[in-house]
Amino acid sequence: MKLMKQIAFLAIAAGLAFAGTAQAGKPVGITPDMKEVTFTINGKTYTIKRNQNNKNTVNPAFAKTSRPCPPFCIQPIKLAPGVETIGEREVIDYLVRMSKGENILVIDSRTPDWVKRGTIPGAVNIPWTKLNPAKGADPISIGEILQEKFGVKEMEGLWDFSNAKTLVLFCNGMWCGQSPNNIKNLLRFGYPAHKIKWYRGGMQDWEILGLSTVKP
Repeated sequence: MKLMKQIAFLAIAAGLAFAGTAQAGKPVGITPDMKEVTFTINGKTYTIKRNQNNKNTVNPAFAKTSRPCPPFCIQPIKLAPGVETIGEREVIDYLVRMSKGENILVIDSRTPDWVKRGTIPGAVNIPWTKLNPAKGADPISIGEILQEKFGVKEMEGLWDFSNAKTLVLFCNGMWCGQSPNNIKNLLRFGYPAHKIKWYRGGMQDWEILGLSTVKP
């Protein structure tokens, strides 16, 4: 009888130890060799890592599967000739390179009401409406963005893109038209396609992967 009690006690203890291990969860890295990334942009330090709670679920703001189309239609993988479509690891790489002084700008193309819910650390908000003449953006304000934000120069009434920044644009995801709108307008203005990168997955995929966000 005593032996049976000892066996039962050991079994319960083992079960509790197993449960404790299960609750602790396993580490969640970005890659097998990269747990997190830390960088500094404009004097502010950011750390990007994934949520470590193995039971975490997606942000409810990105849980909808059936947004009406139009306007929330599925975007193609290739948006325009010469514009490269990239993923999360490439976005992180561009952010790190941007922090080291490379001629790069990561842009959140969404309207401020979306951005205030959370954005990718280090990204700059340039709403799609600010580059869209159909939404009231005038040539002077568009020109100011091109020159002051993107490094474009004006020469005798023409745009010089030779030292323009490489732009990495994103919005809410594969159903969002805000960054595609920015990209298409930039191409109309003559911005070189090879200097435009598109993170198609946007905040939808970023949140699904549990990557860090910040609120402006």
